[in-house]
Amino acid sequence: MSESRQRPPFKGPRWIITLVVLVTVVVITAFIYPPRNSVACYMFSGPGCPLYQQFLFVPSRELTDSEAAAQVVMNEIMNLPQSKTVNPKIAFMFLTPGTLPFEPLWEMFFRGHENKFSVYVHASKKSPVHTSSYFVGRDIHSHKVAWGQISMVDAERRLLAHALVDPDNQHFVLLSDSCVPLFDFNYIYNHLIFANLSFIDCFEDPGPHGSGRYSQHMLPEVEKKDFRKGSQWFSMKRRHAIVVMADSLYYTKFKLYCRPNMEGRNCYADEHYFPTLFNMIDPDGIANWSVTHVDWSEGKWHPKLYNARDITPYLIRKIKSIQLAYHVTSDLKKVTTVKPCLWKGEQRPCYLFARKFNPETLDRLMYLFPNYTSLV
Repeated sequence: MSESRQRPPFKGPRWIITLVVLVTVVVITAFIYPPRNSVACYMFSGPGCPLYQQFLFVPSRELTDSEAAAQVVMNEIMNLPQSKTVNPKIAFMFLTPGTLPFEPLWEMFFRGHENKFSVYVHASKKSPVHTSSYFVGRDIHSHKVAWGQISMVDAERRLLAHALVDPDNQHFVLLSDSCVPLFDFNYIYNHLIFANLSFIDCFEDPGPHGSGRYSQHMLPEVEKKDFRKGSQWFSMKRRHAIVVMADSLYYTKFKLYCRPNMEGRNCYADEHYFPTLFNMIDPDGIANWSVTHVDWSEGKWHPKLYNARDITPYLIRKIKSIQLAYHVTSDLKKVTTVKPCLWKGEQRPCYLFARKFNPETLDRLMYLFPNYTSLV
């Protein structure tokens, strides 16, 4: 057998070794002192390069004690099994300065469904004179409410607190004295009770009437990227109503730092508190539009007021046929976002209620009401 040959000692050219050492030094230097131009960044990605930063995992900040406690409470509430009741009801919560001019219309709407709803009235200025038996004895302890102030949110929370006492109340609708129903009771009841979402209006507005109202004083609990805007006229599931009652951390931030003439800006808590809160804790659990229609087409600080001459079958049909929710930013770009109104994956009319109606429209609305369901 031939003897096995032994490998001779390595005598490769020294320039290869020198090249390897130089390349290693360049790479390490590029990482420690990162280049700024895009080509070099592409070749030698380091902490100072956007490409590197894009994939760098940044751990979330440490929560404050108050945030940690709030997060535990809210997570426990959100993970509770859905409450079961033999007789689920809708709580109709009216936020009004005084008498409700459309009580006769609401009486027509409620009649025959007495075991499926509850009524609560928060009158902020004077005690209302009720004309319907459905509203008699339904006033709650109320306080004065100022437009744009935290007192508006306080009134909404007060209504929720009273309505939550009844365990049968499973859905909670906030309505004003100028609101009217667009469909019959059965349609609205089934739409809300069997929905898997709360109908809370919520969208990101980078303009002066959106994120422009944000205050840095809300940090660290409320960051600007989470700040949202939406209509105050909500409709929410019981679980979300309990979350509102349990919250003090985020509510306090809005009470202190979202108010008119705050640092030269006007922030209105009723337009931002609920959208921001639920965007942070349960963004997938809200629909991002309100089920109460309002017409802002006149471009004023307040929505269009419908008068008696405006009330026609065409108007009701037009509002009821809307199946797309629109949001427009308040900056110069006026970016419009359009979203279909889906109910368990099925596209349906967006709105169940509408405002703002002048009391003089009552007779005309009552005349049309029996035919509401036929006005599709």
